Amino acid sequence: MSMPFYVAPEQQMKDKADYARKGIARGRSAVVLQYEGGILMVADNMSRTLHKISEIYDRIGFAAVGRYPEFENLRLMGVRFADVRGYQYDRRDVSGRQLANIYAQTLGTVFSESLKPWEVEIVVAEVGDAADEDEIYRITFDGSIVDEQGFVAVGGSSEHVSDVLKDRFAADASLSAALNAATHALARENGEERELEASNLEVAILERARQHRKFRRIHGRRLTRLIEEGKANGRAASGDGTSGADTADEADE
Repeated sequence: MSMPFYVAPEQQMKDKADYARKGIARGRSAVVLQYEGGILMVADNMSRTLHKISEIYDRIGFAAVGRYPEFENLRLMGVRFADVRGYQYDRRDVSGRQLANIYAQTLGTVFSESLKPWEVEIVVAEVGDAADEDEIYRITFDGSIVDEQGFVAVGGSSEHVSDVLKDRFAADASLSAALNAATHALARENGEERELEASNLEVAILERARQHRKFRRIHGRRLTRLIEEGKANGRAASGDGTSGADTADEADE
């Protein structure tokens, strides 16, 4: 008769964490950062249909990396919670902090009680009426939650991306400058250097001055112009070119 196989709880948790980290590391990263007009969300994502960045509610955005079906379940859960709470109470009663706590509880429960943890890392961002009221929360696969200041990177190489972004981040940067900082950091993921074009990027903003729903996607020609403007301004700052035209207030195309 064979002896039952025993694994210490500490080892089980370590194995789950290693499994989740490896799954998340297989995908590309995403960054969320403040800029002069609100909050910018940028993901390295070539798919036009499987979104890593989404709207949750009027002022609240969602960014995720990892297994798409798992973070899509979380997104839908957040949308349902926000809709019900906003309907029962008031739209201003829905907050990013509430959603971050719900996501943390859900992921923590899955990590503790299921054999397989969810291979996801998510960000909940809420734009305030002023920059000092903006909120950015990072929630990891085990339910840990961190209140981030200014910017955050998530994904398998998030530490390296964050280190690169830190050198270029400015909370009062223009949209094109913030996008340039974000793409510069994402292009250096894993220590390699790539050229990220508009087709590689999923970009959205939570625009402080916009009425009612703050979330807006940026794509097509407007995204291409913002990328070029950011590059031109970067060259001009180093004395190597001229700045581009301001496109931050143009409508989506």
